[in-house]
Amino acid sequence: MGKVDSDLDFMRLALKEAEEAFNEGEVPVGAVLVVHNEIIAIERNSRESTFDPTNHAEISVLREAAGKIKNWRLTDATLYVTKEPCVMCAGAMVNARLGRLVYGCDDTKGGAVNSLYKLLSDKRLNHQVEVVSGVLEEECAQLLKRFFESLRSKSLNN
Repeated sequence: MGKVDSDLDFMRLALKEAEEAFNEGEVPVGAVLVVHNEIIAIERNSRESTFDPTNHAEISVLREAAGKIKNWRLTDATLYVTKEPCVMCAGAMVNARLGRLVYGCDDTKGGAVNSLYKLLSDKRLNHQVEVVSGVLEEECAQLLKRFFESLRSKSLNN
């Protein structure tokens, strides 16, 4: 069962990164990029702290990994992320020629992989990405739920 076990292990690392984002006041999304079972990059959302609307965990991990391996083509890579990627991130995955995406929970309001759009499987684009969804889905969804509940609670108390 090697691949399933490693998918769970790498998703647990992404979830730890998402928890760090949560503690920093960022939307709790974490990402891990792996090539041949070796971790190349680990990142989390950092839009709030950097004031950069493109600093999603997925974009950051793609940038870091491409720089490390000195190649923008990530065809042998698997990206693990706790939440279904948005249009921007899914587009970056297509442009990076990502080999595989594994994600935790769906994003029914902005997901571009299965929920609202299906960019990574769109045959009109020049690349399609293999997708596995629902890995540690409940844990990923609960962390996001807790984050947004805490935001609502804070806004009600102000």
